[in-house]
Amino acid sequence: MTFLKETYYQEKLVKLSINGEDIQSRVFEDCEFDNCSFGGSRFEKCRFLNCKFVECDVSNIIPMNCEFREVGFIKCKAIGIDWTKTQKIIKLSFSECLLNYSNFRLLKLPEITMVKCEAKEVDFIEADLTGGDFKNTDFDQSVFFKTNLTKVDFSRATNYSIDIKTSTVTNARFSLPEAMSLLYNFDIVIE
Repeated sequence: MTFLKETYYQEKLVKLSINGEDIQSRVFEDCEFDNCSFGGSRFEKCRFLNCKFVECDVSNIIPMNCEFREVGFIKCKAIGIDWTKTQKIIKLSFSECLLNYSNFRLLKLPEITMVKCEAKEVDFIEADLTGGDFKNTDFDQSVFFKTNLTKVDFSRATNYSIDIKTSTVTNARFSLPEAMSLLYNFDIVIE
């Protein structure tokens, strides 16, 4: 099933399976996607405004020149997405999602939320994540280099490796013992 209408407003779309397709110039406003699969699909010049994805598979989608404004992903599989291909992102949130192998490099994502997620090998190089909420997320082998982490909450987050020599961590929150990893980039001995 492809999207036949150009605009979808306040619709609940359930159990759609649209894998590896090209979807162009569609607008989704106040819509909920529930148990849908869009794996490997290319979304071009689409707009998602105040939408929610619940238990969906959006892995490897290509969000070419798309807009995501106040979009939430809950219990979704969103692996391998190159978010740098989007045109605009405002207020993106993920809760209990798989985000492994994704790319947020150089993006300005104030107040992004990634709570209780698995975000392994994710690229945050030179991203602005000011005010983000990353509580209880696993960041194993993810890269934070020259990243703005001002006021970001890493409470109970695990496996992060943040280069605090190059990144801004002003007023960021961390929990012990994981916060000890912030010292690894210094030439010191911890006993």
